[in-house]
Amino acid sequence: MKKMLLLGAAFVTLALNVPAQAELKFKPGEDPRFDWANFEELKKVNLKGETLTIFGPWRGEDEGLVRGVLDYFSEATGVEIKYSSSENYEQQIVIDTQAGSPPNIAVLPQPGLIQDLASKGLLTPLGDDTAKWVKDNYGAGQSWVDLGTFKDKDGKPGFFAFPYKADVKSLVWYSPDNFKEAGYTVPKTQEELADLEKKIIADGGKPWCIGLGSGGATGWPATDWVEDLMLRTQTPDVYDKWVKNEIPFNDPAVVNAIDIFGKIATDDKMVDGGAKAVAATDFRDSPKGLFSVPPKCYLHHQASFIPTFFPEGTKVGQDADFFYFPPYASKPDLGTPVLGAGTLAMITKDSKAARAFIEFLKMPLAHEIWMAEGGFVTPFKAVNKAAYASDALRKQGEILANASTFRFDGSDLMPGKIGAGAFWTGMIDLVGGKSAQDVATDIQKSWDAIK
Repeated sequence: MKKMLLLGAAFVTLALNVPAQAELKFKPGEDPRFDWANFEELKKVNLKGETLTIFGPWRGEDEGLVRGVLDYFSEATGVEIKYSSSENYEQQIVIDTQAGSPPNIAVLPQPGLIQDLASKGLLTPLGDDTAKWVKDNYGAGQSWVDLGTFKDKDGKPGFFAFPYKADVKSLVWYSPDNFKEAGYTVPKTQEELADLEKKIIADGGKPWCIGLGSGGATGWPATDWVEDLMLRTQTPDVYDKWVKNEIPFNDPAVVNAIDIFGKIATDDKMVDGGAKAVAATDFRDSPKGLFSVPPKCYLHHQASFIPTFFPEGTKVGQDADFFYFPPYASKPDLGTPVLGAGTLAMITKDSKAARAFIEFLKMPLAHEIWMAEGGFVTPFKAVNKAAYASDALRKQGEILANASTFRFDGSDLMPGKIGAGAFWTGMIDLVGGKSAQDVATDIQKSWDAIK
């Protein structure tokens, strides 16, 4: 949802046919980064004369990248692939499924929407074997199985959605040159991060750049902070109960996470521009302080997409880099949790080709092709990490593969009036001076009002 706020596109439905004799971006058998044995295995699947319809969220540049992956499935099996998308894809998939004209495969990034489809009996179960495969082959595998598990029309849980293409949010961005010049080292724990903050302040600097401005969505960057802190202070089941409102927003566990962020964001010594600048600064402008001379800040917490808004010519891995938002050394039982998002593939119209496509997604090749093109990371542990288009993407992939727990962005799992409403505005109230307890209580009142 948040990423969609950043994208502008024409209100048009895009249709794309992938011919059986597509021009492949990487010639089979030649580039050692790819598992070409997968391609040979695919050739044993005869889908000639069949058509596979796929509906997904990818448009623009991403559409071309996913087409590059689909080409290999089409070339090897002989199937004709028809891919389509829409600016209003969330509404379109509901219309198509309810009208009885669904695609064979739907790919969506909203678990809430997928649950609606599953509860109406519009999805085909992928089976326990596929769930087990995900558990065994993905970093934090059980987390991904849980993410793809939804209740059907009878209220029975089943594995309906295969995770493919992930996004990492648990990142802190910094300038390696600034760190080197100041003699700072990358912190490995939250305790070390707190020590680094103190040292930066003692040296006359500001630790953080934070901007919550985003037009009508102002406040959302702070929700990522709170979610990351929840995963580092509480067990995953507490996080799950929180996003489902099985524990209230003003539960002490949630208030504590809000308060940790609030103490950073409202401390003039901690933030570039002081507390008043946090809500007033657009999130797209907030990382620029990393690159000023002298630096206006040394740290910026944001997801993997933020380099899009770095100054022109900034080279990730050289001028800017990131580290994993670390866990608390005092809470070793919580492991290495990762906050993120991602897309999930499901069968909305069963067919031999649809089943074969899900099997294709279990192959390293289905991930490696897009990895090589850029803009793609995966928790699939068996992929060849050399296929990643950059060191930055490789590092993000390793964070996913080594995660002990993965959790989907919490605000995106909450009802829209909360996750895209009261939570956002509550964060603005927080940086404006309202206490974490009062903010949490106000959000809970909003949630109670929609029951």
